[in-house]
Amino acid sequence: MERTAKSRGRELTIANWSQPPAGRAIIAEMSILTPLADLVRARPWRAHVRPGWLGTQRRGAPRSKIQESFAGRFQPPGASSWQAELKAAVRDAGELCQRLHLPPQLVAGSAAAAGEFPVFVPPAYLARIVPGDPTDPLLRQVLPVAAESLPAAGFTADPVADAAARDQPGLLRKYAGRALLVTTGACAVHCRYCFRHHYPYEETPHADAAWEPALAAIAADPTLHEVILSGGDPLMLVDDRLARLADRIAAIPHVARLRVHTRLPIMIPGRVTDELLTWLAGGRLAPVMVIHANHAREIDEEVAAALDRLCRAGVLLLNQAVLLAGVNDSADALCALSERLVAVGVTPYYLHQLDRVAGAAHFEVAEDRGRAIVAEMQRRLPGYMVPKYVREVAGEASKMPI
Repeated sequence: MERTAKSRGRELTIANWSQPPAGRAIIAEMSILTPLADLVRARPWRAHVRPGWLGTQRRGAPRSKIQESFAGRFQPPGASSWQAELKAAVRDAGELCQRLHLPPQLVAGSAAAAGEFPVFVPPAYLARIVPGDPTDPLLRQVLPVAAESLPAAGFTADPVADAAARDQPGLLRKYAGRALLVTTGACAVHCRYCFRHHYPYEETPHADAAWEPALAAIAADPTLHEVILSGGDPLMLVDDRLARLADRIAAIPHVARLRVHTRLPIMIPGRVTDELLTWLAGGRLAPVMVIHANHAREIDEEVAAALDRLCRAGVLLLNQAVLLAGVNDSADALCALSERLVAVGVTPYYLHQLDRVAGAAHFEVAEDRGRAIVAEMQRRLPGYMVPKYVREVAGEASKMPI
C-alpha cells in the first residue's frame, strides 16, 4: 500500500531515501518529550523526504524503467553479498586470536570457553578491532574467556523469564500492547553477554505455515498495536521471507507498528538492502528499528551510511546498549557513543543493566556505578542524548528504571 505525507501542499513519497534527512533534529528533540508510540505515529521526519525518483510502489509491482535504471545508485557497494560476509565470519577462537595478534596465553582459555557458545565474528566487525590489544572494547564483546565457565550466584539460563512469556511457538507476550516474535536463533555475531544464549531456538517456527498459531493469537487480541521481530537476529532471514511475514502482520487491522530489533546493520552494513527498505518502510505499518551498539567505534563510515539509508526511508532509529565492564563502563565511553549515534540519526533509547545470564558475570557493572555514570552523562549532554538506564525484571509490566 502506498503511503504519502502532506507538506506545503505537496504529496511526498516515502520510498525515496536519497535526500538528507533534515528532520533528524526534530526526532531527537521530540524523543525526550514524547512517548515512543506517539512519536512513531507523528513521524515528523516524513515531511523532509522529497518526492522520489524511485517512487513508492506496491510490494511486488513491476518497477518502471527509470526505477530500474537508478535502483542501485544508492545501494552500498557489496550490499548484495551480505550472505558472503556471513560465510567469511571467523568461527574459531584460535583463529580470532591469531588474526588479531593476541598473546598466545589467551588462545587456550578462549578455545575452552567457546565450546558451548562458539565464536562468530564477521569480517567488517573484525576490522574495527585494534590488533594486539586484549583489552579492546570491541574485542571483549566477542572473545570467549575462561570466566564464562565459572558459576556465579544469581546468574541463570533464563534471566528475563522468556519461558514463562511464551504464548505460542515463537511468540512472547510480556508487555501491554506489544507482542514479540522470536524469528530465528541465528545472529551475525555471538556476543558473549547474550541474554538468550540458552534460549530453546528449536521451538522457533522454521516455515511460513508454522507462524499461523502466533499470528492468530495476535489477530485475536485487539489490544496489541505493535509487533516486534527479534531473535537471534531477524535480519538473518532473507528479505522474501521477512516480507511475507510483514505482510501477514500488516493484514491485522489493530497492529499499527512493526519494530525490528537487530545488530546486523552494525555487524554487516551491507545487510541494509533495497529489498529490506521496501518491506520495512513500504507498507502500512509504521517502521521502527532498534539497533544495538555498545561503543562509538562500532559505528564506522559504512555503518553510518547504512543507518542513513534507513533514516532516509523513514525508519525511526533507536539504539539500546548494555552497560558492560571493560567495554563502556565510563561516562567518556557512553557520551562518545551518544554523540556518535545522534550524528548518524539514531536516538539513544536504552542503557540496559546486564541481564544476569549464566556465563556473563564478568561483564556486570554495579548499579551504583551505573547511576553515577548516567548522572555524569546528564551533566555533559542534552537530555535527548541520555538513554534511559533500565533493567528487565522478570514478571514486571515494563523495563524498570534504575
